[in-house]
Amino acid sequence: MMIIMKANATPQQVEAVIAQVKSEGLNVHLSQGVEATIIGAIGETHSIPPDRFEGLDGVESVQRITQPYKLASRQFHPEDTRVTLDGFAVGGEEIAIIAGPCSVESRSQIVETALAVKEAGACALRGGVFKPRTSPYSFQGLGEEGLEFLAEARDRTGLPIVVEIMSQVQLELMARLVDVLQVGARNMQNFNLLRAIGEIRTPVLLKRGLSATVEELLMSAEYILSGGNRQVMLCERGIRTLETSTRNTTDINAIPVMKNLTHLPVLLDPSHSTGHADLVPAVARAAVAAGADGLIVEVHPDPAHAVSDGKQSLKPEKFAQMVDQVGQIAQVMGRRLAVVRGEHPSARQGWT
Repeated sequence: MMIIMKANATPQQVEAVIAQVKSEGLNVHLSQGVEATIIGAIGETHSIPPDRFEGLDGVESVQRITQPYKLASRQFHPEDTRVTLDGFAVGGEEIAIIAGPCSVESRSQIVETALAVKEAGACALRGGVFKPRTSPYSFQGLGEEGLEFLAEARDRTGLPIVVEIMSQVQLELMARLVDVLQVGARNMQNFNLLRAIGEIRTPVLLKRGLSATVEELLMSAEYILSGGNRQVMLCERGIRTLETSTRNTTDINAIPVMKNLTHLPVLLDPSHSTGHADLVPAVARAAVAAGADGLIVEVHPDPAHAVSDGKQSLKPEKFAQMVDQVGQIAQVMGRRLAVVRGEHPSARQGWT
């Protein structure tokens, strides 16, 4: 339920409404935007009539949120959320480009890649250290050693690091060392993990599951938001369909659909959605044209010898060409590419 306050409502009136919401056994979510102050009454509201709040001083109107996801809904939070990292914002006018290898393989590999992607225009570095593999015999990642290599690459470049988390047992370590936690497609509905992530304030990149609907993705985001972590970004990474010419099917429709339904930033992963390096630039261009707030792209200095996902990884020089292309499209869309402004990242700066 949304309680929309009048433009001239006083702080005392807002506090009085919040007290009434709490007295009904509901949780409160306060959104103070440029145009309106909205008090979200979160919980079981079906038995509570709107007129319970409509007569309170300072209240303009009361509306029920029709979507099952409340906090993620644009109906509840009309203004775009911006997740800030090292001076740039994901979800505003800037378009963030996150790049790096599927797996951290060695110190030299990740540092070389980090230097190359920053030079090309990336604003954050991705790299897997705990790898969810289809086969138990495939490379599973370097673990904590890989995190150390990523931290060194961050120190060398100033790029914030984005790392996939696989389990709750990794949360304390990852929250301490990582700038953005990536929740992969296979863990999108790992609700225990999502609840735990909701209790911390580290930014999260939540990827859509292989066969998940947009609503299911938004409901997963709701788990994190309801725990108090508002620094959530969504990622379309292709879904499983009957088509076999690509690794997955890029649901380009999902970008404008989600931009209409939610205030959260929406990114696209052209690497996993296609599975072929030569298709990545075209899909990346399409994503920016469709309104995506960012891209996450796999880049490797020697894709032919990558331990995982080499087939879909761009070489640094191809990545640089792609960045130039999407930058031109961003200008046409009235936007610009995000850049790292500091020598070292100041992670977890908050949600605005």
